[in-house]
Amino acid sequence: MSDIFIDDNGDGYPFVFVHGFLGSSEMWRYQKEYFKKNYRIISPALPGFGESHKAQSLSSINDMAKFIINIIEQKNINKFYLIGHSMGGMIVQEIVKIAGDKVDKLICFATSSIGEIPGRFETMDESILRLKNEGIKKFIDRVPAKWFVKGHDDKEYYLCENAAKNASEETANNALHAMKNWNGFSNLKNIKNKTLIIWGDKDVSYNYEQVETLNKNIPNSELKVINGCCHNAHLEEPDKVNKIIEEFLNN
Repeated sequence: MSDIFIDDNGDGYPFVFVHGFLGSSEMWRYQKEYFKKNYRIISPALPGFGESHKAQSLSSINDMAKFIINIIEQKNINKFYLIGHSMGGMIVQEIVKIAGDKVDKLICFATSSIGEIPGRFETMDESILRLKNEGIKKFIDRVPAKWFVKGHDDKEYYLCENAAKNASEETANNALHAMKNWNGFSNLKNIKNKTLIIWGDKDVSYNYEQVETLNKNIPNSELKVINGCCHNAHLEEPDKVNKIIEEFLNN
């Protein structure tokens, strides 16, 4: 674990944040700053990504989920709130499948119940092939720009640049295959945790059908749509996203 970065700040009830593909702990900057006043924020960087880029990456969503669970167990935390963004949203669904009794409330943000995502700006197979043909540097210049309405021109785009700059081609390839091979649809009906689903209506990675599927199949769930935002709504409109999360946690 020496190469693993885990940001652990604030006091209060534990709140675990799981970032997405090509992300880092720092991608949650505006959420960590806002919620650490009232919660203990635990925000790891997944192996191979961001601040944990020196660690060997994982090649399945299940392994990533077990990685997060291991961190929580090492900190002797028995109950916590949980949020996951994009690929992180798949990971948190898998965490609930493995250790759902530990999760108090669940937040699935800009994500899906399946990894082979219909309507994505390109298929997973296309991303895997383009990564191989373009190389990692061109790939990370091209893909994260699609997560903002303003693309490279968004004032928070630099956070994506910082998060992805040290990711290896192997790490990206492992994660793309992990997502492609994951399917959590059949488990949605078994998620008993109170669940919030958040989605930006300009998202080109996950379309409305994907988040609607989550909402229709997770029994105790609600869907909040952020208008005018893309995949990284938590960076484009952090105040709106934070208030939606806060309201959900307080009710």
